[in-house]
Amino acid sequence: MSEYLTEKQKLVLDFIEEYQMINGKSPTIREMKEHFNVKSDNSILKHLKALTEKGFIEKDDTPRGIKLLDSVKQKLSAENSFNVPILGTIPAGHSVMAEENIEGWMGLSEDFVQKNTDYFLLTVTGNSMINAGIFEGDMVLVNMNKTPRNRDIVVALVDNENTLKRLITEGGKSYLKAENPEYNDIYPAHELKVQGVVTSLIRQF
Repeated sequence: MSEYLTEKQKLVLDFIEEYQMINGKSPTIREMKEHFNVKSDNSILKHLKALTEKGFIEKDDTPRGIKLLDSVKQKLSAENSFNVPILGTIPAGHSVMAEENIEGWMGLSEDFVQKNTDYFLLTVTGNSMINAGIFEGDMVLVNMNKTPRNRDIVVALVDNENTLKRLITEGGKSYLKAENPEYNDIYPAHELKVQGVVTSLIRQF
């Protein structure tokens, strides 16, 4: 079917495929403009419209609304690889309301995960965990079914807001500790629920 594409449409499609393979999600219009060194949104949008009309991509109106290409899905589903959902971002600074929207997928080997249904990935924002070696832009792999232990780094829901911190349990009570002295410990007013335990850190350069 590639013979139905113009040279520029093929370049855009190739970039989308490469970006999805590396990041597990689709590029934004801005990222495509920067890659192709163009200033106008329309210069990208016209190619995306053509690719949609020709059946090469499916997209909605969200910033990363291009669905994973079939070729990417096949590669991510290769033997000994599991597709793990990327669930937006999680703060490593001040807590914000949880967003459970899947932004993309990443293929990880069985060295990282045994069953992909037990895991999700979150992108870190903020700098409250820098002394634990977790920096803004890193991805953390989170096991939803692992029993949390004292001093584990966890994703936790605290009074209906979620955050990434170290779990501290003392005297039968738990609180969350930042790995940056500029941030205060978080004591729940009503509820602290661990949503998953961080098992791996993924950093892309």
